[in-house]
Amino acid sequence: MAPNPVLSANLSADSGIPLYYQLVGVVKRCISAGLLKTGDMLPSEAELCRAYNISRSTVRQAFGALEDEGLVIRQRGRGTFVAEPKLHRRNENIYSFTAEATAMGLMPSSTLLEFDVLKPDSDISKMLELHSEDVPVYRFTRIRRVNGVPLMLETSYYPQYIYPKLTRELLEKHSFYSLLYDVGIMPASARDSYEAIKLDHSEAEILQCKPGSAGFFHQRVTRTENGQVFEFTQSIIRGDKVKLDVFMQKDGFSFARSFERE
Repeated sequence: MAPNPVLSANLSADSGIPLYYQLVGVVKRCISAGLLKTGDMLPSEAELCRAYNISRSTVRQAFGALEDEGLVIRQRGRGTFVAEPKLHRRNENIYSFTAEATAMGLMPSSTLLEFDVLKPDSDISKMLELHSEDVPVYRFTRIRRVNGVPLMLETSYYPQYIYPKLTRELLEKHSFYSLLYDVGIMPASARDSYEAIKLDHSEAEILQCKPGSAGFFHQRVTRTENGQVFEFTQSIIRGDKVKLDVFMQKDGFSFARSFERE
């Protein structure tokens, strides 16, 4: 009997991505590649713990996230099974760029161009729903890459109080979302907007494409489970490398973003 494909991947404790989320990505890739089909059983908690040297709580967190997305069904006393496709939700609530790319089987990387702590102007204060412009805010500007190819020029703003001891060195070594997970801050909802643009000369030079190329101007406001805004991000995105899909059903619609493979 062939080994379950979920057991054939690798997890890295040094990647900056929570181990449970890496396991979620492994299962998703197996489903999307057809290696796991509807009704197939996932490995047991014990098998996954042995294969990846991870704790049961990590496995349970991953299974819970997959179940919340409608990708698997857990049956008491029997195991965890791939759900019917009609239950799959395409808006997978992936908020972190690092986790988003990893879940697609791609290799994300970032170059930090700017790291500042500043007093925000009125527009940034409004987007972060700060009660005062005197609240210090982190500002990161990063080039986001997939498989070494620059896709986005991203500037993000976060209230300093959510992670007071952040340094440039920490941010260069870790996904900021993984640091936030460690202190109990997790995204629960986000509002995205996309506007079609043409990349100017400086944007095109950074993203290694021709000036005037099609692109997107993206803005995101992200909230925690209690409704608190903790992130405001603005991105310039290459239109030739990023695809946006909207899926419409009778009970609503969903949205997905994908990155072109080289």
